[in-house]
Amino acid sequence: MDILHNIGDLFLGAVPTIIVVLILYFFLKWAFFTPILKAIAERNARIEGARKEAAAVEAEARQETDAYNAALRGARAEIYGEQEAARQAALEGRAKLLKAVRSRAQEDVAAAKKKIDADFASARAEVAHQTPELASAIARAILEKPASPLRGGAAR
Repeated sequence: MDILHNIGDLFLGAVPTIIVVLILYFFLKWAFFTPILKAIAERNARIEGARKEAAAVEAEARQETDAYNAALRGARAEIYGEQEAARQAALEGRAKLLKAVRSRAQEDVAAAKKKIDADFASARAEVAHQTPELASAIARAILEKPASPLRGGAAR
């Protein structure tokens, strides 16, 4: 029994220590842990709010980027359309100019052919007109020449 009595005295001696430890626990919980846990919870709430805000800003930036890229594609398409229209207009102008130059060249060739034909006809008419005169002049020249002694005369 002596042991039980010693254990009882030990527990009675430990009661004030347990009471001091419990008081210290509640004091630390009230004065230290509660404010720290509150600060950690506020910090976590702020971090979560900042993450949500960053996600919203990122989504907005992505939307703005997409809108910018769409506007850029539209502007490029418009510029390419204008360039294509200008290129088509230049090609049409070139084709018209080539057609006009070809037409002019064909007209010049036709006029030159007509002139050549007219000159040829004029020259033929002139030759036809001068043929009897030339023929008679040649015949007169041949008939009026005295026979030369070398040409078949009797003097050999």
